[in-house]
Amino acid sequence: MMRSRLDNWICSLEGLSEVTPENLESLQLERLNSLLLRERERGGFYSALPCRLESLSELAALPFTTAEQLAENVSSMLLCSQAEVSRVISGSTSGTTGPAKRVFYTRRDIEHTVGFFAAGIGEFVSSGDTVMIAMPFSGPFGLGDLIAEAVTSLGAAALRTGADRSLGELCSELDSAQPEAYIGMSVPLLALLRYYVNLNGRLPPLRRALISGDACPEGVVSEIEALLSSRLFPHYGSREMCLGGAVTCPAHQGMHLRANHIIAEIVDAAGSPLPAGEWGELVITTLDMEALPLIRYRTGDYTRLLPAPCPCGSCTPRLDRVSRLNRRERLMEQLDSALFLLPSLLDYAAELLPGRLKISALTLDGRDPGLAASAKRLFLDSEIEAVCRKADENTVLSARKRTFL
Repeated sequence: MMRSRLDNWICSLEGLSEVTPENLESLQLERLNSLLLRERERGGFYSALPCRLESLSELAALPFTTAEQLAENVSSMLLCSQAEVSRVISGSTSGTTGPAKRVFYTRRDIEHTVGFFAAGIGEFVSSGDTVMIAMPFSGPFGLGDLIAEAVTSLGAAALRTGADRSLGELCSELDSAQPEAYIGMSVPLLALLRYYVNLNGRLPPLRRALISGDACPEGVVSEIEALLSSRLFPHYGSREMCLGGAVTCPAHQGMHLRANHIIAEIVDAAGSPLPAGEWGELVITTLDMEALPLIRYRTGDYTRLLPAPCPCGSCTPRLDRVSRLNRRERLMEQLDSALFLLPSLLDYAAELLPGRLKISALTLDGRDPGLAASAKRLFLDSEIEAVCRKADENTVLSARKRTFL
């Protein structure tokens, strides 16, 4: 298999002939020490940390950074002047229930993210393709705009669909633009595919997709892949890592980490490091970020580092599927996997009450496809109430949090 595009991008950006475990570790340690020195010289939030480590293993001895600390101390964490800030994202990330956070990026930070996006998207998009981008377009340097910039850099056409479009509008765009590829969240994609097939009696032109922006439950992924007749390319990112974190290669065995800019650790509930292959909380240290680098930031995400080498030949660390640590949100993902096996279901909201689960569902025909029976496997001791309504061309699929109301 050819070298991954992520490796090619890292080599081009860092002036390397190839990515090896040795030069990757050397680059990470050099950047970590440079970051620690910047923090010491600035006298900011991390100034009490040592200004030099002798090895990456010493990173585990440094204290964690929490979401609460980020929300409360962002001004002392900012390492550049306000004049150098090109983008600020405020609010809570999808699936996050903690305090609102503000994260800052410089133009250089953003340029690196676009290059990373292009490396991941280039694994399934070729010059001349049209790509439907079903992500929010919130203005200059917003997520949708950065994805579109990455797409056009590959010689492909960016179909700026955005979020919160009606099913009728989306189907019209599929027919008029004939996009080969899709970038967006998993549940809205599955709903669109099902609605289109039900409306037209045939599959849409989409054949490949990158899913991101939310949890990707296994049951949802398997249903999408069956309709596309191709494997999905999951992506993991967050605002704390400048929106881009890990991408899937053609081997489809985990998501390769943006290792020139991010060090990933997995820790248990007590904060102790776990070896590759063990499931726990993802902790990140963001390297070479100009505006707001983070040291040992606890993401609240549950995953593992895959231990075996990737068949693509890349040595960059790989994340397995990612979910939230929060028990209710992980239970929601399990419910997603169970309910979306029902072929007429397009979307739903769930409310978990003592001894009772209420489901409000959107289906192709307005009838209940057996929601209670499917949910009962997870909620054995709960009374389950399901209410369904029929989708039509004016229905808008909300980019809601995949969590209990």
